[in-house]
Amino acid sequence: MRNKLNIGLFGFGCVGNGLYEVLNQSNLLDATIKKIVVKNPNKARSIAKENFSYAKSDILLDNEINLVVELIDDSRAAFLIVSEALKRGKHVVTANKKMIAENYEELLNLAKANNLSLLYEASVGGSIPIIRNLEEYYNNDSLSGIQGIVNGTTNYILTQTNSGKDYETALAEAQELGFAESDPTLDVDGFDSKYKLLILIKHAFGLTLKPDDIFNYGIRNIKTQDVKYAAEKGFRIKLFSRTEKFGNHLAGFVAPHFIKEDNVAYNVNNEFNSVSVEALFSDKQLFLGKGAGAYPTASAVLSDVSALQYDYAYEYKKTNENEVLNFTDDFYLKIYIGSEFIEAIQEIPFYNIDEIFQSKAYNFQTGWVKFSELKQFNFNNLSNLFFAVLPEPFLNESDFENIAGEKLFLQVFN
Repeated sequence: MRNKLNIGLFGFGCVGNGLYEVLNQSNLLDATIKKIVVKNPNKARSIAKENFSYAKSDILLDNEINLVVELIDDSRAAFLIVSEALKRGKHVVTANKKMIAENYEELLNLAKANNLSLLYEASVGGSIPIIRNLEEYYNNDSLSGIQGIVNGTTNYILTQTNSGKDYETALAEAQELGFAESDPTLDVDGFDSKYKLLILIKHAFGLTLKPDDIFNYGIRNIKTQDVKYAAEKGFRIKLFSRTEKFGNHLAGFVAPHFIKEDNVAYNVNNEFNSVSVEALFSDKQLFLGKGAGAYPTASAVLSDVSALQYDYAYEYKKTNENEVLNFTDDFYLKIYIGSEFIEAIQEIPFYNIDEIFQSKAYNFQTGWVKFSELKQFNFNNLSNLFFAVLPEPFLNESDFENIAGEKLFLQVFN
């Protein structure tokens, strides 16, 4: 049954303005924006001032409004709005990944208790319909991993550094173009990507995690020497939100990766996002699209509005499966780490070293480390170190012991 939707819109920034425009241009939806609430009454906007209200109660207490669309940038204020809307019997569409990640369980319980839909396709990957696909297309397929470029700011910066610019220049350009905030911490330190990974893990594997469960390291400390090393090896550097399943364990984190030309993300550049999904039956599939901007994000919001006309709700089928997965830090991975100070590199515990380079100007080392030990370092605050994950699979204890033993045998007998 097709429902008439009366929308209360919170926020009229880039995405809110975009939604207003695309909704007015669409003839396929039986949906109307009844009220718009904004914070600043003095801000110049693209439509007349009489279209706006300034008290959240104007929407939340309006019984004719049956859908709240929340598009503000304050995660705490967003949570208060969304939770109140659900308590008052209103469906919710939001793009606020930080708000969802920090309050996931409470929000899901509120939606379930009130028999309402909480949709947030726009929270991950902009225009890429990844959440809906994880819910519907992959609901009966056994997923083994996800690699995602889900932050357009960092991907733009890395595209420029991969082309020879230093980090500071690339960041300044991203800020001039509007891709990066004046304080880019959430993007360049990997927090934004972490919130999105948390949401992907929920829909792909059914685990409800907290932000502190997931390690995040960004690109702030990348040096031209690190980029040069990558280029010499035929790699490009990408910031991945990555999760992999092995046995009944699930690993997941955010960090820079060196990737080869055969990786589907190798040519995903500038503000574009991509999510690569690997499954037992459908194998590897790539979702690619613009990850930011008024119209791409608004299109994802509009998709959720359209779905609500037919009472769509996430079913979280993977959460209800019998399989029990444990989120783990107990695995090994191969990394590159670079610094102008050899002493800084030596503080990182390596279990197997493949390559060492030392000079007066810069030093680097590659080899295998244990992730549970690596994550004890706050790398975002260590400006004298940069690390990136090398293109090797994660290994559990027994698999790592096997490869370490083979390498030791070769060193002794060759």
